[in-house]
Amino acid sequence: MLEHGRAPQRVVLVRLGLGGAVKPLDLEEFEQLARSAGTEPVAVITGRRERPDPRYFVGSGKAQEIAAAVRAANAELILIDHPLSPSQERNLEQLAGRRVLDRSGLILDIFAQRARSFEGKLEVELAQLKHLSTRLVRGWTHLERQKGGIGLRGPGETQLETDRRLLMARVRSLTQRLRQLKLQRDTGRSARREIPVPAVALVGYTNAGKSTLFHALTGSEVYIADQLFATLDPTVRRVQLPGSAAVVLADTVGFIRELPHELVAAFQSTLQETRDARLLLHVVDASDPRRDEHTAQVDAVLREIGAGAIPQLRVYNKIDRGGLAPRFERDAEGQARTIWVSAQQQLGLPWLREAIAERLGFDVQRRWLRLSPSAGALRARLHAAAAVRDERALSDGSLELLVELPAAQLHRWSGQPGISLLPPPEPLHAALTCEPSEPYLESEAAPNSIVVR
Repeated sequence: MLEHGRAPQRVVLVRLGLGGAVKPLDLEEFEQLARSAGTEPVAVITGRRERPDPRYFVGSGKAQEIAAAVRAANAELILIDHPLSPSQERNLEQLAGRRVLDRSGLILDIFAQRARSFEGKLEVELAQLKHLSTRLVRGWTHLERQKGGIGLRGPGETQLETDRRLLMARVRSLTQRLRQLKLQRDTGRSARREIPVPAVALVGYTNAGKSTLFHALTGSEVYIADQLFATLDPTVRRVQLPGSAAVVLADTVGFIRELPHELVAAFQSTLQETRDARLLLHVVDASDPRRDEHTAQVDAVLREIGAGAIPQLRVYNKIDRGGLAPRFERDAEGQARTIWVSAQQQLGLPWLREAIAERLGFDVQRRWLRLSPSAGALRARLHAAAAVRDERALSDGSLELLVELPAAQLHRWSGQPGISLLPPPEPLHAALTCEPSEPYLESEAAPNSIVVR
């Protein structure tokens, strides 16, 4: 796709308004995408059409304008902020004499640059090959002059068939390897389900500050940059919440408008972390003028990947950019619904931790378990899950462990041989509420909210 390892490629950006004028913020986001891919925009072409042109997508007159801009700016590449058909891409290339990359190809190239894990690289390559499979004809049209009949078969047609066979063989190989990796992940998840630790996934529009928030909550070093798709591979860390409860927090790839379907289909590792979560932290850039539109687009992608029904806690990040105060909002039923924070300035994070505990911790109990000497394996699993708060040995060799676990899990174990559930010493978090440790005032602007002054 793009050429890396040298000076940034000079590119011409093209964006049309279909049925209306081009929105400046859409154009700004496209320029951010181009720069995230390591290119240098040298010209921008905009226009308006009621419907795409079947030959060039942009129309013949606009195509001539693009070709002239390429020559005037000495550009090396044309980036189109729309999905193109293979024929439209090929026709534009022939007219302008430069390579053309549509929106899907550009995002795929950025993902190829950012993938770090073995599985992520395989998923990107699979998505790229599926995207490329419809565009193989471009490189061999000059050899397709002889067709049909014994002895008249042209070398171009033979080369195309060879390329397609090689490509499909690679697709099958990648699909099989990813299937094996999925089985390994599922095996690991099955083992973790024995000691259920709630999973929480960070989701949101790209560049909303998910990785900064992940670092603030976990202390884990992750790549953070003010650019689109700075984080690609999912990262999972344990987080301690108020009351010593623990959750597993996953940082996932950001979403974007018109996300290529090849990526939605291929990125099962990120999507699986999202689908397996008990709670989604939907991170929104509070300083973004289009935050409501981006929130709706993220919700649409979540529905598409089968995660639309998972409960959400809305987290408005970057409040320091607008001079806003941290606050905690509840819905009409009194449930924690929205938290306003600044991950970079560490504002409002104690409330966020308490809100997560509230949304997940209603069934968490602190109880003593008595284990017989033969139940050592269960003791090891409880310690591995950081569920043990205290431990004492008895004279007969049995153990008593003070644990914090979901009530359903505790009662399920209580009937098994060698395990007995002792009476509770006291209720845990009789009412997990988000009472802040610092003074607060009720907000007059937002009902059911708490605001720090």
